Amino acid sequence: MSPRRRDAAWSPSPIFHREELEDAYGRSLQDRPGYVRARSILDGVELFDADFFNFLPREAELTDPQQRIFLETAWEALESAGYDPTAFPGEIAVYAGSSFNTYLLYNVLQDRQRLENVTGAYQVGEFPTLVGNGADFIATRTAYKLDLRGPAFTVQSACSTSLLAVAEACQCLLDYRADMALAGGVSISFPQKRGYLYQEGGMVSPDGHCRTFDAEAAGTVFGSGAGVVLLKRLDAALADGDPIRTVIRGSAVNNDGARKIGYSTPSSDGQAKVIALAHAVADITADSISYVECHGTATPLGDPIEIAGLPRRLARPPIARDFARSARSKRTSAISISRPESPG
Repeated sequence: MSPRRRDAAWSPSPIFHREELEDAYGRSLQDRPGYVRARSILDGVELFDADFFNFLPREAELTDPQQRIFLETAWEALESAGYDPTAFPGEIAVYAGSSFNTYLLYNVLQDRQRLENVTGAYQVGEFPTLVGNGADFIATRTAYKLDLRGPAFTVQSACSTSLLAVAEACQCLLDYRADMALAGGVSISFPQKRGYLYQEGGMVSPDGHCRTFDAEAAGTVFGSGAGVVLLKRLDAALADGDPIRTVIRGSAVNNDGARKIGYSTPSSDGQAKVIALAHAVADITADSISYVECHGTATPLGDPIEIAGLPRRLARPPIARDFARSARSKRTSAISISRPESPG
């Protein structure tokens, strides 16, 4: 990769040399002014300790790296918190999600015959390929490989998958359906070293830089990564002397419905309502908040809508406080946070 631009002030992504590109675009397209050779990638996605996780070599080869890396990251979260899952007397839940599986298309089904073998034997054959590449199996397979006996759910909600997994895991703990919970997500797509075509007014950045909430914001840059947190009820974490990284005071989930510009656009009204509900569950007032983390896509459409949903709740106390009365004494703590390092 070439050095990043030194004058960049906002989230630069690695810029690939033309010889490094792995995508299927031809030279004529890659040389066009609107083609951007930038993307954040995750190094070492081909590496996996199959023996440690009791995988056969061929089984590991057929498994989507998203599953493999989520499993490794989940183990690291448990290990960094000082827990051996096989020795833990309670139940550990898993809430996990992943992106669309391009590994299956790009690496496993490389020719027509292989594709016909897998589709022809679907549900009754090619079992390692099915289990290793189906998004439905990421949570339950993690639970199987780590011998976890709490609830195991695959969570899929596009860009909000990891955050939703954490919210659902918190509720699982507050309902006493598990004693600890692993929650997070993974997104790795292939080929990793690929560019994209910029279109004015579209979603992606014209120069490989993501300038969130900036006057020059013009688009986002996609990339790969994974993250997992290990959650536990706060009272239990304190009693057990766990290394508490942060405390989750409350969470809320909703949906925009059809009251917005289009299916893929956010809604400031929906955002304002879910923020109000989260405030109520956490039993806090808006004036106590000093830091807000956002989706922050740096798109001309998304950023203004996201900001528009904030002042309403930050300007006055949240409503629906009665909803949170029963949950005021309940808090969830993150006792371990694990994520692979990724450029950018």
